[in-house]
Amino acid sequence: MDTAELTGLKVMVIDDSNTIRRSAEIFLLQAGCTVILAEDGFDALAKIADHQPDIVLVDIMMPRLDGYQTCALIKKNSRFASTPVVMLSSKDGLFDRARGRMVGSDEYLTKPFTRESLIGAVAAHAAARVGARAASGGGNARPLNRRYSRLLLLRLTLDQLSPTPAKSLPTDTRRRPRRPGGPSPRRTAAPDIRR
Repeated sequence: MDTAELTGLKVMVIDDSNTIRRSAEIFLLQAGCTVILAEDGFDALAKIADHQPDIVLVDIMMPRLDGYQTCALIKKNSRFASTPVVMLSSKDGLFDRARGRMVGSDEYLTKPFTRESLIGAVAAHAAARVGARAASGGGNARPLNRRYSRLLLLRLTLDQLSPTPAKSLPTDTRRRPRRPGGPSPRRTAAPDIRR
């Protein structure tokens, strides 16, 4: 797939580094892609329902919501589960690649990337995405209500970030009286062992 076939392809770039976002944007715009930029995972989740990107490029190390969590949230949403996610990182370790695969990423691109490597990764996944759309009948499914899709993404985000699901939280939050004979809240001094 040459760059002429990338024309109109929507690519979301999620990175907290302005330099990486700008360089990816320049390379992708030159190839004819439409680029959506996001500074972190929360920003991306707010924009993904509105823009519906064909491919997502996400940095691993970001504040608030890192790339692994962002990828997992995107892939858990049935609407975006088939959207290719390419992880971006300055680390090139086997562990990082494996962890990316575990959360559903489709490829791993090491930063700093060249124009050729970025366009090559996007083109490879664009070809697969176009083939999948053609096989499914062109994607004529009725689009979801924007408000509903935002609420769905918010729910998925909260479920992922919360260590305890809301339904398993105790409903009675009053303090319980201390048992008679139970441990004293005051600390006792440690015995003096010096002689």
